[in-house]
Amino acid sequence: MNGDPEYVQEFVDVDGGRLGVQVYPEPAGTTGAPMVVIWPAMGVRARYYRPFAAALRAAGLAVAVADLRGNGASTPTPSRADRYGYTELADDVGAVLAALKSRLDGRKRLLVGHSLGGQAALLHLALHGGDEVDGLALIAVGIPYWRSYPGLRGLSVLPYTQGIAATAALLGVWPGWGFGGRQARGVIRDWAYTARTGRFPRLNGTDTEAAVRAVRTPALAISVDDDQYTPHETMDALCAKLTSAPLTRERYTVAQAGAALDHFTWVRASTPLARRIARFADDLPPR
Repeated sequence: MNGDPEYVQEFVDVDGGRLGVQVYPEPAGTTGAPMVVIWPAMGVRARYYRPFAAALRAAGLAVAVADLRGNGASTPTPSRADRYGYTELADDVGAVLAALKSRLDGRKRLLVGHSLGGQAALLHLALHGGDEVDGLALIAVGIPYWRSYPGLRGLSVLPYTQGIAATAALLGVWPGWGFGGRQARGVIRDWAYTARTGRFPRLNGTDTEAAVRAVRTPALAISVDDDQYTPHETMDALCAKLTSAPLTRERYTVAQAGAALDHFTWVRASTPLARRIARFADDLPPR
């Protein structure tokens, strides 16, 4: 235990580091509840999702939250020595699922991704198949392609994202100056590629765009009102790539939340979202 009775802090060894995973107690009064594994946004620690985890458990779901490589309890802290990018983030999803196998067996299991974490979850399914996953929930996830932003906003997104990539390439690491926390340059390189081209980069020689189009895992895609980083249009751009998956596209509004929203603060007003994900899980065929 880590001293916090809300969850057990566990670790999963991966090539070049280890991943922190927070495993919450089973929801009260249930056995074999569907389990969700949450993947955070860039630079956001797993602990930030405690209100969301509580809402999901109250909705009858079992919960684990993983720290992305190099963030929170995961290691190593990004430095000039680290070259990992989207390939490794996608592989890490599989490593956590394998480590949780004894808890997942016999129950429905869902990946729930926020922002970069949603991209990592989707890319895992694209590169490694979806046999071990029953559903994918994407919250505030979008392709940061500059042309997908509304109005004239994209004209500032392009130089902003490419400036971050140039800085990371020059310094060998992104220091986290005002955006995204400290990140390996490979992560920033791949993120900036999507911002520039609207496409996922080839990973390990795989045509990732074609692999994403072939994903058949049922998906629930929810964009959030007043999201300063991934507005509704960027989620639409991502959903357009999911041509084979049974897809439900929704928006989470201020009226539904009963609170102000943005790319991050939805976590603190997530009870309606948690209930929606529980209904999504209920509708998935039994394993």
